[in-house]
Amino acid sequence: MKALIEYLARALAREPEQVRVEEEHLGDRVILRLFVSDEDKGRVIGREGRIANALRALLHVAATRAGVRATLDIE
Repeated sequence: MKALIEYLARALAREPEQVRVEEEHLGDRVILRLFVSDEDKGRVIGREGRIANALRALLHVAATRAGVRATLDIE
C-alpha cells in the first residue's frame, strides 16, 4: 500500500524526490502519511480534492485486499 501511494504521488509531483510516505500500524488499521513539497500539495490534492479522493479510493481497495483498514493523510 505504501509503495502504491508513493508511486502515484511521485508521478503527480513536479519534485518527486521530495515525496515521502510514512506508515503507522495500529492493530488492524494502517495510517499512511504522504509528505510532498508545498508547491506540489495542490497537484496531489487536485481541484475540490478529486485526486486525493481517487488516491484514497485506490488505497481502500488495496487495504481491503490485505484485510486491513487504511487512511491517507496528506501533509
